[in-house]
Amino acid sequence: MPFSYRKSKMLRRSRVMRGSWRVWKPRVVFWIGAIAIGIVSVAFAWAADAAQMLFKTATSSGAYSFLLPLLLTPAGFVLCTWLAITFFPNAQGSGIPQAIAARHLRDEQSRSALLSLKLAAGKIALTVIGLFSGASIGREGPTVQVGASIMLAAGRFGGMAQEGLILAGSAAGIAAAFNTPLAGIVFAIEEMSRTYESRANGLVLTAVVLSGLAALGLVGSYTYFGENSLAVATRLDWLMVVLCGVGGGALGASFSHGALTLSRRIRRWAQPAPLKKMIMLAGGCGLAVAVIGIVSGGQTFGTGYDQARSMLEGEMLSPLFFLEKLASTFLSMISGIPGGIFAPSLAVGVGFGGTLGTLFGASVALSAMLGMAGYFAGVVQAPMTAFVIIIEMTGNHEAVIPIMAASMLGYITSRMIAPVPLYHGLSRPFIAQAIRARRGADDRPQTGESSTR
Repeated sequence: MPFSYRKSKMLRRSRVMRGSWRVWKPRVVFWIGAIAIGIVSVAFAWAADAAQMLFKTATSSGAYSFLLPLLLTPAGFVLCTWLAITFFPNAQGSGIPQAIAARHLRDEQSRSALLSLKLAAGKIALTVIGLFSGASIGREGPTVQVGASIMLAAGRFGGMAQEGLILAGSAAGIAAAFNTPLAGIVFAIEEMSRTYESRANGLVLTAVVLSGLAALGLVGSYTYFGENSLAVATRLDWLMVVLCGVGGGALGASFSHGALTLSRRIRRWAQPAPLKKMIMLAGGCGLAVAVIGIVSGGQTFGTGYDQARSMLEGEMLSPLFFLEKLASTFLSMISGIPGGIFAPSLAVGVGFGGTLGTLFGASVALSAMLGMAGYFAGVVQAPMTAFVIIIEMTGNHEAVIPIMAASMLGYITSRMIAPVPLYHGLSRPFIAQAIRARRGADDRPQTGESSTR
């Protein structure tokens, strides 16, 4: 075989391989990003659980240790707020509004201000500090911002189009955080996009599967609240479906509307010295959260997971638990510290349903589950996400229709009271801020512009 022919064949093969890598590189990077979300979500969960355990140990290991939150909680709130404003701007709050806002922005610079690896690292660290301080926050909302940030970074590195990556990262984050793959997909479609996009949903499904496999490989298969087989069997049970749905929806709408209204007023009040005023607000909210926690016997600190699981197993806590937890969660949210409301909202709903069940002589466990569905749907106004995530978290397939009914009743009631969904309402200031920053950049004269005129 002539040397020139062999050389030509080798060159063609080399070009084909280079072309194949250009085709496969975005896919491989996307897969790696999805797996990374699963691993980071598990590590985040471990760190969050450890922080809560340290707080619980520190506040229950001495005669007067129960008073420690009066110092630790306000200090933690102040530290988180200062770090968020100074070093990690746009890391405040849940993280879901930032992901929603980023989907509405088209330029890369504006999206990077809301979703970046630096923000993801800051979000994790500050949420863990908040939980160590006793804040009534969760890690699930922050995991959405973290997942979207990782996926967007992977897309940039792999040369992928950014459309659909935020959805995929957000869904993968929710799926890995709760071990609820179906809820991750439904959340992305219903809450994040509110539209059906076949290509984006293909990315969502792939990201959820890969992140879920990574999480399963680290922690194994588990159900978030343990499995139960509660079922609606009597007229009283069906009455609880209605009461928990309508009542939970009204309570959730009150929380949502109050948070949106007060957030707008706080933004206006904080100007023109936001750092000083927000630190003052955080300290005050932290002190109030500490007082509520001490009065409740420590029940309102942290995510509320242990309390929710106890009631879902039939153990009734204080009838006032849901009000104390709601107040603690509301204060933690308006303080501006990084942290989500998913897990605390589930705990509030469980407490509300359990209290109703006790008052009417119904099953505490069943009422707690229905209250969780109604209240959660009322807060986030995403009924499909609510009933899918609850069914997956409890492993309950006996009460699918009642859970769906409570979720829909909660959603309908909430829409009548609070027309603006919470996360979408909270995303608007981030969108407005990005637009103002973009216009300011466009209005500034280019370097050397004045000297050429």
